[in-house]
Amino acid sequence: MSEKIKNEKGGISVETEHIFPIIKRWLYSDKEIFLREIVSNASDAITKLQRLISLGEVRDLEFDGKITVSVSKKARTITVSDNGLGMDADEVKKYIGNIALSGALEFIQKYEGESEGATDGIIGHFGLGFYSAFMVADKVDVISRSYRGGDAVKWECNDEGSYEMTTPYDKEDRGTDIVMHINGEGEEYLDAFKLKGVLEKYCSFMPIEIYFVDEDAEVKEGEEKEEEKPINDTLPLWQKNPSECTDEEYKAFYHKVFGDFNDPLFWLHIKADYPLNFKGILYFPKLTHEFASLEGQVKLYYNQVFVADNIKEVIPEYLLMLRGVLDCPELPLNVSRSYLQTNGYVDKISAHIVKKVADKVNSLFKNDRENFEKMWGDIRTFCEYAALCDRKFYDKAKDSLLMEVVHGSHVTLAEYLEAAKETNENTVYYANDVELQAQYISMLEAKNIKVVKFTQMIDTQFVQMLENVNENVKFKRVDSDIVDALKGEGEAEHSEKLEKLFREAAGNEKLVVKCEKLSDTTIPAILSFSEESRRMEDMMKLYSMNGMNIGGGFTAENSLVVNVENPLIKKLSEDDGENSALLAKQIYSLAVLSQRRFDENEMRDFLAASYEVLSKLS
Repeated sequence: MSEKIKNEKGGISVETEHIFPIIKRWLYSDKEIFLREIVSNASDAITKLQRLISLGEVRDLEFDGKITVSVSKKARTITVSDNGLGMDADEVKKYIGNIALSGALEFIQKYEGESEGATDGIIGHFGLGFYSAFMVADKVDVISRSYRGGDAVKWECNDEGSYEMTTPYDKEDRGTDIVMHINGEGEEYLDAFKLKGVLEKYCSFMPIEIYFVDEDAEVKEGEEKEEEKPINDTLPLWQKNPSECTDEEYKAFYHKVFGDFNDPLFWLHIKADYPLNFKGILYFPKLTHEFASLEGQVKLYYNQVFVADNIKEVIPEYLLMLRGVLDCPELPLNVSRSYLQTNGYVDKISAHIVKKVADKVNSLFKNDRENFEKMWGDIRTFCEYAALCDRKFYDKAKDSLLMEVVHGSHVTLAEYLEAAKETNENTVYYANDVELQAQYISMLEAKNIKVVKFTQMIDTQFVQMLENVNENVKFKRVDSDIVDALKGEGEAEHSEKLEKLFREAAGNEKLVVKCEKLSDTTIPAILSFSEESRRMEDMMKLYSMNGMNIGGGFTAENSLVVNVENPLIKKLSEDDGENSALLAKQIYSLAVLSQRRFDENEMRDFLAASYEVLSKLS
């Protein structure tokens, strides 16, 4: 260098005893975001220069933006380099040496001493993103040369806020290098595999190409240390117009981002313009079991920079069961929970997404019902949960919500009720175990009554919700309060003899025994439950599954309905044969077996009684 080198020393123009300890304390639990902050700054520098060129303010300059992230475990450094705007000495002092320009100190003093979560949004709001480097570094060098030309500058700062600036400095290329000298707390990030993983997590879709270099890796003769391909996709699928995207591209993006080998059932590509201004893709994954939908993942981005997974303030909780990406450039890069909870823009995003998801469900139902019915088993949990969580979603999608018919296809609630006007008006019969409840189903189908399937734990709450929003409509399980639907002609007289006989057979002196004339004379007896108490029993089971100690068990109230039109029952009521007790016990056991599975003792007693019956027939 021909010019005289100028050294300048100083301190950051804010009270460093406030800034640096607070940066380390507040961001310590998530210190890996230092890389996101530094790379985002590099991307901004390139984007701004590209903008100046496009506006004609910078002429005779064409370039391809490029960011390089390199690590050297031997030198204990991580370097982020860009070929963007760059800075001269005055700009370094202005933008790097002053970090109280936007009132950061006042903000910090106001919230100092409050909980860690109260000030999550400070980084980024006040230009502190660069200083997140001090979470992992005890010294940071900034080497920069402005796009305007002139002398390059080197700015060195330690973690106490003392800096030294040297100009001119030996740097020929335009742009900025950030060299972080890693301290003990940042040791893990000197591992190339670890650092590349963090880079891919936050920067896989940044708009500027990013290259990763392990400076310590052995290089064969003739090869370059820098990787041939960037680690990121600069034009992710959500940035394209839906008309430009193929089904294969949507599926490939899904597999890449979420690591699911199964294809998604369908997807929703959102492009919301002013005033919302956000984009995204939501996927409905294929479920492998009832609770798989709870394992969704919606990633939030800010201008293609990853922010967080599943932020429920932006996305309704039930939509977190899906998988997808949302890019919201109107939100700050470092969002805080309190900011999101009080932000009207966030509420509008959430409402828009709910509407679009409901519209998609309705569109599939109306335009391709056959395929919609085929995939219903995979999306029903999501749809029912969404309807339970959000009345607005239910109101928008209610005409597309299906119920599967036993031995049939699928119907909406309106379709079921219309078909049931002559047989079971305003009453929906359902089964939660088709195999166990086969006898009940058969009896109802013989009366031309359709039975639908509700086989999941969430269905108890869903049925309750449907009753609440649909006046006069009742849902009854096939073994609950069904006698009226199965009755034949005439009234049956109560028999104390049968009551005593079956109470003894059941070993329960409080068993409620009802005598009825059922239309199906082949069935001697059935168990009937109170729908309300049976739902309470299901609710208690659900609470227990969720680890709630509710103290004691709960058994639904039930009664034994004896069919006096059945030949076996007639025989029991007319004579006192020596086998009456055995016959009554077997009839009661079969009634129980048609409703639930036996426990160990019940199965042993049932088998013994069955063998005894067979021996008397031989």
